[in-house]
Amino acid sequence: MPIAVHLLGLGIFAQGTSEFMLAGLLPNVATDLGVSIPDAGLLVSAFAIGMVVGAPVLAVGTLRLPRRTALIAFQLVFVAGHVVGALAPGYGVLFATRVVSAFAYAGFWAVAAATAVGLVAPDAKGKALSIVGTGLTLATIVGVPAGTVLSQHVGWRAAFWAVVALTVVSLLALLAVLPAGRTGQEAPASPRRELTALARPALWVSYLVTTLSFGAAIVTFSYLTPVLTEVSGLPAGLVPAVLALYGVGGLLGMTLGGRTADRHPLRTLFLGVGGLTAASALLALTAAHLAVTIALVFVLGLTGYVTNPVVQSRVFAIAPDAPTLAPAVNTSAFNVGITLTPMLGGLTIDAGYGFTSVAWVGAAVGAAALAAALWAATLQRHAKSRTVTARTPVTSGSPTAGDRPDALAAVD
Repeated sequence: MPIAVHLLGLGIFAQGTSEFMLAGLLPNVATDLGVSIPDAGLLVSAFAIGMVVGAPVLAVGTLRLPRRTALIAFQLVFVAGHVVGALAPGYGVLFATRVVSAFAYAGFWAVAAATAVGLVAPDAKGKALSIVGTGLTLATIVGVPAGTVLSQHVGWRAAFWAVVALTVVSLLALLAVLPAGRTGQEAPASPRRELTALARPALWVSYLVTTLSFGAAIVTFSYLTPVLTEVSGLPAGLVPAVLALYGVGGLLGMTLGGRTADRHPLRTLFLGVGGLTAASALLALTAAHLAVTIALVFVLGLTGYVTNPVVQSRVFAIAPDAPTLAPAVNTSAFNVGITLTPMLGGLTIDAGYGFTSVAWVGAAVGAAALAAALWAATLQRHAKSRTVTARTPVTSGSPTAGDRPDALAAVD
């Protein structure tokens, strides 16, 4: 695997730490800036909204730039946003920097995915994307706890400066290893071609799978702390260790998914989402039993992230002529799930159904993701049938996997 793919993962680790670390900084941020915890919590929503909007907008806006240039530009904006955020005199300035930083991070995500895929052979796309995505998993395991510790001992602004330093390291490394200009694998940019590719129904079904599958994973994770302490009886001091166990499961799931995404994408998708749905339902039923809950936390991480390489690589297979915009919209789809499903979980808690109700929300969203995956499989099967009929003479045998077009390469 090219070193550049690993360095792209480092960039995601640095910026992904910022995406999630604010959850651990909220009390200090609220106290320092003189706002309420709910108001401070809106900084998380600001980042998510910036991610949803920023990915496709910046993907189109920088389409004619060499990918190296776009990646470095996004990181420079991200660094600038965090420098201003670390020095922010008030809530309004910090809020604005979160939106700007999220825009830049979304653009980096989209172009990083396209760059990683362009650096490897066609049968290694899923593995490359899993390495890039592992940066985000490591951010939840290492980056977020480290940011929380910094906030507790030095102040929340120190966590922002740490993200700046790490992003600068990633920027300099990418500047050194990525070739300048367009590589031989980068086709001439065509905004019209990429926008036309988005009209494919199968692509939007794939985006639906992304939103639902990751939403099913994130909704329970978002409320794990109160589930563990208020329902399962876990001492508050042990919560970080259990959350780290979730991250270990996620890292293992990302690794396994990267190994199977290219050979058995749909099988990986069905097994992962099916396991996540079952684990969510079991947690809802057994949350009062601490040992069982801890075991299920690991399973939730494993099953929640094993599908990640699949939902990322499928968009390249479905829309190979939109290598930048297709994954950019997929990044938005991830963040729609991150934004909406925790809101649903919060509504069930506010309605008086208790903290375990979020696990039922996860199971329900997981069931919807399974239905969407079945829809995607049906569309691909029909596409394969039409292609075989159009391309294969009556006297010939069935086409091999190597004879299939890119849009069908992801079919098991």
